[in-house]
Amino acid sequence: MTRVVANQLSRRQPPASHHARIAEFVEEFAVHLETEGRPRMAGRILAFLLVCEPPERTAAELARELRASTGSISTMTRLLEAAGLIERVSRAGERADRFRVTPERVSAVIHGMGARIRRLRELTERGLDVMAGRPPAACARLNAVHKLYALFEKRIPTLVDEWEREHVTWR
Repeated sequence: MTRVVANQLSRRQPPASHHARIAEFVEEFAVHLETEGRPRMAGRILAFLLVCEPPERTAAELARELRASTGSISTMTRLLEAAGLIERVSRAGERADRFRVTPERVSAVIHGMGARIRRLRELTERGLDVMAGRPPAACARLNAVHKLYALFEKRIPTLVDEWEREHVTWR
């Protein structure tokens, strides 16, 4: 009988090592986003929402799972929601909203990246106009960056379209 109970528990809860590996992933992801200028707690929330089961969590659940204050969770979920990285879900009969990551959100962020890259390409193009008539060596760095932005601007929409076609059934 003990063996049956243990097997039932192991089916319901992943082994402790799985939880430790999840925690390591969440922290590594968060530290990386911190190096890109995002708050570490925002990275923890985003990473956790990418791997948690079930895929939606309330602010209270996030606070408990990530060992964070509810104030920090509230601030960071607003930041992530405003950035388009997560969405808030309300359910009839439930007081607490839930948060989740969806493929549509990921696509929207990538589309937004395309607009930012287009703006950078335009700015580097303006810089090249300013540098017109200067020796090629003086323009080399700006020209290389301009070409890179032009390439990204051209390819990102195609990549997003391909990704969306392949992942329409993500949920």
